[in-house]
Amino acid sequence: MKAWVLHGVNDIRFEDIDRPNPADNEVIVAVKAAGICGSDIPRIYQTGAHVHPLVLGHEFSGQVVELGRTVNKKWLGQRVGIFPLIPCTNCVECQEQHYELCRSYSYLGSRRDGGFAEFVSVPEWNLIALPDNVTYEQAAMMEPMAVAVHAMRSALSQNADRTKSIAVCGLGTIGMLLVLFLKEAGYCNIYVLGNKDFQRDMAIEIGVKREQIYPDKTISAYEWLMKQTKGAGVEVFFECVGKNETIADAVRCTTPNGTVQLVGNPASDIYFEKSTYWKILRNQLNIKGSWNSSFTHSANDDWHYVLDRLECKAVSPQHCITHYLALDALEQGFFVMRHKTQAYMKVMHKSSE
Repeated sequence: MKAWVLHGVNDIRFEDIDRPNPADNEVIVAVKAAGICGSDIPRIYQTGAHVHPLVLGHEFSGQVVELGRTVNKKWLGQRVGIFPLIPCTNCVECQEQHYELCRSYSYLGSRRDGGFAEFVSVPEWNLIALPDNVTYEQAAMMEPMAVAVHAMRSALSQNADRTKSIAVCGLGTIGMLLVLFLKEAGYCNIYVLGNKDFQRDMAIEIGVKREQIYPDKTISAYEWLMKQTKGAGVEVFFECVGKNETIADAVRCTTPNGTVQLVGNPASDIYFEKSTYWKILRNQLNIKGSWNSSFTHSANDDWHYVLDRLECKAVSPQHCITHYLALDALEQGFFVMRHKTQAYMKVMHKSSE
């Protein structure tokens, strides 16, 4: 079969490799759609992966075409989404069903072969069945969608006041999906801060009012947000960038007893200046982090929250897909994301079958 294989830093090749054979508890999925995550780009060009050679890709969906010996026969032919984290099931966090916090996990596309291939081996436990009206492209978006939902549910309880003032800083895929789910949940007092015109246009497309969108760099994001909130700041600030300056802005722009939800992967070492640290103390801020998403096979986990809204067409993640590429052309997507030669949000491989 054909696959994109990372052999080392800056050494990714499209080549023929053996089709995987399923272990007893695994299935073989024919990949129908796979998105490139922002984390894939430094993995390819800067840091490498945990092991080499490795097939990348952890945001994907497909159809089950082969079963391991102990797998339930219902899965054969089933259209599926895939939770990419493979928990150990033995640690304390796994015993509490906080699988995203597993201390000894494996991971499709970063620790074992993933979805940038024609076929991939996946544990039965990691499958989620797709309703007929959920497309493969939508299902490949479920991983970043669930990450956005996880952050939202971390900062805002189910019964939270829908008039809360909220800021979302960083309008990449996760930030934009977060805005989408906040809007769907009924929050309307949302201020969004992105630094690209096409991001602002996309925010308008998903229902954000123009006056609630940071306009440009003629005024700093901090000054603009404080002006919009008449000096009060916001009650919840989602930081989806991962830079020192935006984290400092988040602390400065959050009301006393408010919540700063850290979502963005760090772009560098993160530190607090003394004045920022004092703000945290004196305003008694709640600083929270979120990573990954909950998948427990129960109706109230993040993945089923997402799937329910896809099935009833309450959300449309297609807004975020800007590029569709054949598998053999996926390197074009790597280059676009690395060099930022085009405006992009989600770059996706879509099978022609």
